[in-house]
Amino acid sequence: MVGGAHIQLKRWQQAAVALGSAVGALLDPRRADLIAALGETTGKPAFERVLERMKKSAEGQAVLLDRPRVLSSEVGHAWDLPSNTFGAAYANFMGSRNFSPDDRPPVRFMDTDELKYVAMRAREVHDFWHALFGLPTNLIGESALKVIEFEQMHLPMCMLSVLGGTARFNDRQRKLFFQHYFPWAIRAGMQCTDLMCIYYERHFHEDLDEMRAKWGIIPVPPPQS
Repeated sequence: MVGGAHIQLKRWQQAAVALGSAVGALLDPRRADLIAALGETTGKPAFERVLERMKKSAEGQAVLLDRPRVLSSEVGHAWDLPSNTFGAAYANFMGSRNFSPDDRPPVRFMDTDELKYVAMRAREVHDFWHALFGLPTNLIGESALKVIEFEQMHLPMCMLSVLGGTARFNDRQRKLFFQHYFPWAIRAGMQCTDLMCIYYERHFHEDLDEMRAKWGIIPVPPPQS
C-alpha cells in the first residue's frame, strides 16, 4: 500500500506537524516516521515539480504508469544476480546491513494518488542511491546523500536533515564532512541525471559501472588520510 489512511490537514495543522516532526527528528534522526512526516508536510510543491518532470520523461512516464514498488516481493530477485550488476550491488547494500525494503512508513499527508506515489517512490529509491553512490549509512553518509537529494528534489526536509546531522557531528566528523563529503555531494548531485526519472527495476541486470557512467553518477571517493 502506497499510503496509509489519508490525513487532511489545514495549513496551521501542517505547520504544527512539520514543527513537531522537525524537532523530533533532530532529537532522534533514526525516527523514519518523523522524517517522512516532515518531508510530506513541507515538500508538496517540490513533489509536484518532481511529478511534472517525470511526466516529461519517457522512463518517468513508465514509472508513473506501472507504479513499481520497492518491496521484498518485487525486488527479491536482485539477490540472485551476478556480482557486477546494479541489482547485486543493491542486494549487497541491503543484506550487509540487514535492511528490509518493506520498512518504509506509508504516505499520509499527500492530497492525490499521484503525489502519494511520487512521495513513496522518493522514499523507496533512497537505498538505490546509497548503492549507486557508494555511501555508508552512518551519519556522515546519510547527510551527504541528503545533499544530493536536495539538489535533485529541492525538498526542505533534506536541508533540515543536513543541518540536524551536522549539528550532531564531533569536530573530526565535521571537518571530514565539509572538506570531503559536502563538496563531492554538491558536484555529484549537479552532474548526475534526474534520478527520479529512472525505472531502476528495469536496470537491475545491467553492469553497475556502466549504469553509473550512463547516469553521470560519481561514486564517493575514499577520504584522503
